[in-house]
Amino acid sequence: MTDVVAELERRYPPSWAEEWDRVGLVLGEPTAAVRRVLCVVDVVPETVAEALAVGADMIVAHHPLLLRGVSSVAPTTVKGRIVHQLIRAGVALYVAHTNADVASPGVSDALAARFGLTGLRPLQRPAAGSAAHGDERGIGRIGELPRPMTLAELTRHAAAVLPVTSWGVRAAGDPGRMVRTLAVSGGSGDSFLGAATAAGVDAFLTSDLRHHPASEHLAADGPALIDAAHWATERPWLDDLAALLREAPGVETLVSDLDTDPWTVHAAAPVVDDKEPDREG
Repeated sequence: MTDVVAELERRYPPSWAEEWDRVGLVLGEPTAAVRRVLCVVDVVPETVAEALAVGADMIVAHHPLLLRGVSSVAPTTVKGRIVHQLIRAGVALYVAHTNADVASPGVSDALAARFGLTGLRPLQRPAAGSAAHGDERGIGRIGELPRPMTLAELTRHAAAVLPVTSWGVRAAGDPGRMVRTLAVSGGSGDSFLGAATAAGVDAFLTSDLRHHPASEHLAADGPALIDAAHWATERPWLDDLAALLREAPGVETLVSDLDTDPWTVHAAAPVVDDKEPDREG
């Protein structure tokens, strides 16, 4: 496990995580052997069952299992049961969250790659800047699309290049607006609406956009908005994570494609035919 953890912390130093975040090794003996790793976005009963089924020795997850303080991990709760399952099966758990969000390359680089964005730069840099690190750390990425698209076309394109979910992809703004520069941020992104406006991009793609912030943003002539499922905007990073872990000797890495987005049903409103009824005959 030592080699795997060292590789993870070389690319995603825990010190880069937000103060409120909980990253690093959660479960597992540091000296235990790791031959197979499963990369997941969420540690939920379904991905834990998948890890056990494929014989994984370790799960590397994006979202923390234990983000807030707990006084018990008794198996009377969902998280407690997960902890007990993993310990009984000898499966380690490691989390790379906001430290992977700001890394370069990181979560948003993988998302930007789905759209072929070029000339990447951070949407929002860390408060202390990143020049001292010699990289392009920061939340989100801004880049140029391979060719201009209308907002409607880009929304359809997003639905085609991102993992499919019941949530789908929706957009806010003029459908005919031309988009040349696109900002992307994996995961919840409405706290970066101001950064997208300040950057002068044509559109901003993220997830978990709320009604009032989005409405006020558009009323202030901010960039068009594209909202996809949270899981779908972070799943692309798992492929980069798996490639990184393959650099550790003797480690096989697998990627979970289980859709762990909580929204499972989507119903579109029927198209209303506003034509006058045919009264002839």
